[in-house]
Amino acid sequence: MLDYYGVEADLSEEERMIQESAREFVDEKVRPDIGEHWIEGTFPKDLIPEMGEMGFYAPNLEGYGSPNVSEKAYGILMQELEACDSGLRSMASVQGALVMYPIHAYGSEEQKEHWLPKLGSGEAVGCFGLTEPEHGSNPTAMETRAEEADEGYVLNGSKTWITNSPIADVAVVWARDQTDPDTPVRGFLVETDRDGVSTNKIDEKLSLRASITGEIGLNDVYVPEENILPGVEGMGGPLGCLTQARYGIAWGAIGAARDGFETARDYATDREQFGGPIARFQLQQDKLAEMATQITLAQLLAHRLADLKERGDMRPQHVSMAKRNNVRMARDQSRIAREMLGGNGITADYSPMRHMANLETVYTYEGTHDIHTLILGEDLTGFAAYE
Repeated sequence: MLDYYGVEADLSEEERMIQESAREFVDEKVRPDIGEHWIEGTFPKDLIPEMGEMGFYAPNLEGYGSPNVSEKAYGILMQELEACDSGLRSMASVQGALVMYPIHAYGSEEQKEHWLPKLGSGEAVGCFGLTEPEHGSNPTAMETRAEEADEGYVLNGSKTWITNSPIADVAVVWARDQTDPDTPVRGFLVETDRDGVSTNKIDEKLSLRASITGEIGLNDVYVPEENILPGVEGMGGPLGCLTQARYGIAWGAIGAARDGFETARDYATDREQFGGPIARFQLQQDKLAEMATQITLAQLLAHRLADLKERGDMRPQHVSMAKRNNVRMARDQSRIAREMLGGNGITADYSPMRHMANLETVYTYEGTHDIHTLILGEDLTGFAAYE
């Protein structure tokens, strides 16, 4: 895989082992069939427990069965999963950063002991309920409400574009108090087999097809008080989770771009036209040179971000810059890779167009490209353009 500046030469033995084992798993277990899964709109659910055995779910957490690997190791893992398909990385990212992380960071000891080992092993699947049909980029306007009931709460509302929801055993749902919309947002652990919960699948997607996406419907769903995440109130809770997930996305996008580059370079050196390989033409070399440059810049950004995260100096705005840049880069470079494959590039036999379509979703979810632009704009100027 492309590593023009040799940044991976500095990986620790553990980080290199995680990279190699993830790459081997992807090549042997997922890559041969991922194109068919993408076409059919299915996810290889049989691999969920095996991904747990491999330690793909929140390995950077500590305790409760998680190995507490470095933040760079976690990023490298996300990179290798997305080199196969964004849907594969999304599944692991949601399970780890958006479900296990809030339980680990904000949950009670009983919640941690009950859910984290099951989620980490893949015995249970989780999802994250924040986005609503009418509220995406502005989650503070959420309409999902929690009304106090006998030793618990009754939840009503709906969430949409929820990765894993149709196969989830538990949903981390964010809601406000029914009687006072000015109260802080709270997090609730909602088992999906509770009365009043529905998790309908969203079909006919044209992007991220090898990922199971759905809704969460909440119709008078009773949740006991012990299911509230006790360690957080306010939007800092869900936004803190999104920061963790966006960190993984900034790394994952590099994997998609690198896979597109390698596919295009291999194709260009093998494909013969006009008496020789097309890689000898200046136009093709220009494309490869620019792809390699942009991927290398994204690598440097991600590796620096990991250093900041490891020592506790990473800010959400740092993550916004990396997510914004790296996903845009991968989106652009996957299109160039597709161009280099000519007509063959539109088939599922090659990965670039699948990456290209998937990245339209990655460009939009976990904060749209435009929203991350405004987050950076506010940080640089002191003025919030979205208020």
